[in-house]
Amino acid sequence: MLRTLRRQARAVGVSLATALAGSLLATGASTPAQAASTPAQAAVPATIPLKITNNSARNEPVYLYNLGTELSTGRQGWADANGTFHPWPAGGNPPTPAPDASIPGPAAGQSTTIRMPKFSGRVYFSYGQKLVFRLTTGGLVQPAVQNPTDPNRNILFNWSEYTLNDSGLWINSTQVDMFSAPYAVGVQRADGTTASTGRLRPGGYNGFFTALRGQPGGWANLIQTRSDGTVLRALSPLYGLETGALPATVMDDYINRVWQKYATSTLTVTPFADQPGTKYYGRVSGGVLNFTNGAGALVTSFQKPDASSVFGCHRRLDAPNDQVRGPISRTLCAGFNRSTLLTNPNQPDTTADAFYKDDVTNHYARKIHAQMADGKAYAFAFDDVGHHESLVHDGDPRQAYLTLDPFN
Repeated sequence: MLRTLRRQARAVGVSLATALAGSLLATGASTPAQAASTPAQAAVPATIPLKITNNSARNEPVYLYNLGTELSTGRQGWADANGTFHPWPAGGNPPTPAPDASIPGPAAGQSTTIRMPKFSGRVYFSYGQKLVFRLTTGGLVQPAVQNPTDPNRNILFNWSEYTLNDSGLWINSTQVDMFSAPYAVGVQRADGTTASTGRLRPGGYNGFFTALRGQPGGWANLIQTRSDGTVLRALSPLYGLETGALPATVMDDYINRVWQKYATSTLTVTPFADQPGTKYYGRVSGGVLNFTNGAGALVTSFQKPDASSVFGCHRRLDAPNDQVRGPISRTLCAGFNRSTLLTNPNQPDTTADAFYKDDVTNHYARKIHAQMADGKAYAFAFDDVGHHESLVHDGDPRQAYLTLDPFN
C-alpha cells in the first residue's frame, strides 16, 4: 500500500507518513500510531517547530523546502519558514517553473527552526544548489533523478516525509526511492523526552556505498556520481531496473523457487498483528498463487511477479487499500524483498535475524538496514511490515527535529 500511496504522493504531493496516519489504519494494520495515541489528547496546535541542525560538516549552503498538501483544503503548495501555506499557481504543459519555495538552511554546526503547519508532504534539503521544481496542469513535478535529464540529477539532496494533523505528527526517513545525504528525524513529546530514528552507524554512509560496490550482479550500478567524483546517491532497485542498471532477471531465481515450493505446500498469511484469527492460505495452481479464506473460498489471486513487481510492490503485487488483497500483497512484498518466503511458510516473518539470508534478495535494502544505528529504515515500500520502518509518531508533539548528519 505504501507504494500505491507513494505514486499518489508524486501526483498530489502527499507523503508516506500520510499512509501511516490514515490509510494504513483502513487496512487494520497495526501501526506505532495506535500504540502512541490516547483517547484524551491535548489539541495539536496549528503549527509546531521543526528544528533543523546541520551536523554534516559540509561548507556548502543548505536550502530547505516544505512541500505538500494542506490538510484542511486538499490544496497543493508549500509552507514558508513561519508555517504559512502558499498554494501553487496553475502549471502548464510543458511544465512551468514553480515559485521559489526555498528557505535558507543552517550553516555547518548551526541550527534553524521553521514552523510545520497541518500538512502532509516532504521536507527537502539540498547542498550547494537550490532544487528545480516545475508545475504541470496536474500539480508539482517532484525530482526524478533516475531520469538522466532531470535538472536535479547533479544536486546532492534528500528529503523526509511527514504528516501533522489533529492526531499528531508522523515523520520518517526514507530510502524507498534512493539512499543519499544522511539525516535523522525526531519528535519531542509532552513529557520532554525525544524519540528519533534514521541515524546511520558511525561510518555507515561510506560503509553502505562500499558494501554496494562489492555486491556482484550489477548492484554497484545503482550508484550515481557527479563529474567531480562526488557520490550523490544510490538509486533504489526499482529505478535500477527502469534505468537498466540492474538486469530484469535479478530476482527470477528466487521467485521461481517460491512458486515451485507453494505448488506442493501451503503459504499461510496472517496479515494483521492484532487479528491473529484472520488467516489466508495460498497455493500455486496453473502458475497462479490463489488465496482462500478459512472457509475455503477464493479471495484473491496473484500472477507470478517479476523483479519490478517485487521491488516496487506494485503491478503483479498491487496492494489496494482494502481488507484482503492489499494486506496479503504487502505481506508477500515484504517476504520477497527480505527473502523469507522459502524459509517460513507462515508470513509475515517479522524477525530481522531471518531477513536477507538468501543469495537472491534485495541487497540494497539489506545493506541499508545493516548500516542503521537502530536497524530501522524505509528501504522498500512495505518495510513497515513487522515495524522495521524508520518512523516516529506522537499524538501531542511539542517539536520535531531534522538533523543533517555527517557523511563519514
